[in-house]
Amino acid sequence: MELVEATEGDLDALVERWYDLATSMVSYSELNQLAYADASEVPDEGFREHLEDPSTTDYLVSVDGDTVGFVTLETGHRPSRARSRYLKIVNLAVDEEHRNRGYGAAVVERVRAMVGDRDCDYLTVSCEWDNDGARRFYRDAGFEPKQVTYAQRVE
Repeated sequence: MELVEATEGDLDALVERWYDLATSMVSYSELNQLAYADASEVPDEGFREHLEDPSTTDYLVSVDGDTVGFVTLETGHRPSRARSRYLKIVNLAVDEEHRNRGYGAAVVERVRAMVGDRDCDYLTVSCEWDNDGARRFYRDAGFEPKQVTYAQRVE
């Protein structure tokens, strides 16, 4: 398994995989409701902006030359903290037909190795509160709960 940095030629693959991931999050909160009926309606602008943003990088998860998922990483800085620089897993998805083969865990290990290369102090990730599978996956990967994010719909 390897992580291949995405290029402009990979935008369709990223959008399709993001849409699958986003669709699976709809059941966890009404705030996750999508504005698009299918992946073909999703503009690739967000991922195109990632290509220009030095703090965000998208990778395709590749196994023997086949793409089986994607991960989006973002670096950030909290200047008031002694451990101030972080690397955040923003999106992580393995295509359904390739799940339960250890690819997600392998992605986390590769990302963990990037923390030092990116001059970061720690790795962070978040998931939907009621997504027990994701919470179990990240706990099993060595992450510890640190913070809870609350959301409120405003009409």
